[in-house]
Amino acid sequence: MENKNLILFICAVLSFFAVFAVNSVMVVIPTIAAEFHMNNIVQNWAIIIFLLVVAVLSVPAGQISGKYGLKKVTIISVVLFILISIANVLVTSSEQFLLCRLILGISLSFFNVTSMAMVVSAFRPEERGKALGITITGVYIALSLAPVLGGILNYHLGWRSVVLFGVPFLLVILALLFTKVDEEWITFGGIPLDVKGSVAYGIGMVLFIYGFTILNTSLGVILTVLGIIILIIFGLIELREAHPVFDIRFFKNRKFLSANFASLCAYLATFAVTTILNYHLQYIKGMDSQTAGIILLAAPLCQVILAPIAGRLSDKYVPQVLAAIGMGLGTISLLLFSFLNEATSIEFLIVSMIIYGIGFGLFSPPNTNVIMSSVPPKDTSVASAAVATMRTVGQAMSLGILTLVFAFVMGNVPIVEQYYPLLISSCQITCIICMVLCVASVFASLVGIKSEDSAES
Repeated sequence: MENKNLILFICAVLSFFAVFAVNSVMVVIPTIAAEFHMNNIVQNWAIIIFLLVVAVLSVPAGQISGKYGLKKVTIISVVLFILISIANVLVTSSEQFLLCRLILGISLSFFNVTSMAMVVSAFRPEERGKALGITITGVYIALSLAPVLGGILNYHLGWRSVVLFGVPFLLVILALLFTKVDEEWITFGGIPLDVKGSVAYGIGMVLFIYGFTILNTSLGVILTVLGIIILIIFGLIELREAHPVFDIRFFKNRKFLSANFASLCAYLATFAVTTILNYHLQYIKGMDSQTAGIILLAAPLCQVILAPIAGRLSDKYVPQVLAAIGMGLGTISLLLFSFLNEATSIEFLIVSMIIYGIGFGLFSPPNTNVIMSSVPPKDTSVASAAVATMRTVGQAMSLGILTLVFAFVMGNVPIVEQYYPLLISSCQITCIICMVLCVASVFASLVGIKSEDSAES
């Protein structure tokens, strides 16, 4: 196996477990909620807290990994992930569970960034789309298997088996990194870390996302506005910084800007869908986690099939057009999801999920190719951080939208049968909001086509 193909394999596996860690737990949240007596808001936070940490740390992770070496940072983050996964199965309360999810998010934020940057560093520009498509296939395989494996493991062995599932595989990845990969890929050697910018970004992002999830309260409005102000200050700091943690000037590149905005809107629009469908199947339809997991396989299976194809197509055709078509299909699927109720047939649900899966599978690899190819090679870790940040901020805020709708429509209550009509209404409203965001992603995908901005090879 050529070294670059080994690196591609390692990064695809890391991409798999980065997604599996989120989506497998999402499927078993009803079981965890029952054990630790979580209400509907806390249930969502079991996922949001994980994504919030990744969103906060992905930007500084790009600079840190570029300074100390992609391989070294990957090894440290994988070791931390393994240790905290083991600790996670020993928790006895919801607070301990949330703390473990927070620390897992720290480790994930780093190998999320380094895996993408290693692929870009190892492959020539003309091979990059195909390589990124394969890496993202790891994401979609995880999306496919997470609900199925998570549901089956939970049904037979309990939710702790789901948390531990990745440990032996990541031990193998560690062995390969230590023995088979010699490159370090230090792109920011000798450059000081932008501590001031990193702190401002972290504080601003935490206040903004947390405030957004409680926007139905006066405190939420205050925190959200304060977060936006601090993020604006972060932007001003970065414009004056000689070596910024994230170079705001990249957004002058229309391709980079439009593709990142399209990515943000896409994840805002789509990530809550899995939670909505899981709640619909387990609560409204009364299915166990194993059956629900098998049905949830429909959408990500389409993404697995399409991701490598879409990656190759993005090397030959205009990737923004492919991404826009994908989000157009996503818009149709969300319109269909907005009609879900207790009478909805499983056949209708599966067809809607297939349309959703085809759409997002066609969107992500071309859009990622645009982002990673629109910056010079030396800045790939920063571009990778942008990809990870848009994804995780979008995912966290997508669940934030669902949580906010829950707060307005349902209030702070456990998800039990008497509140099922309110649960259905909440999910329908969220799908309509997400459909509008899908339309925004279509337009954002098309904006950068006429731009002549390009990276230096």
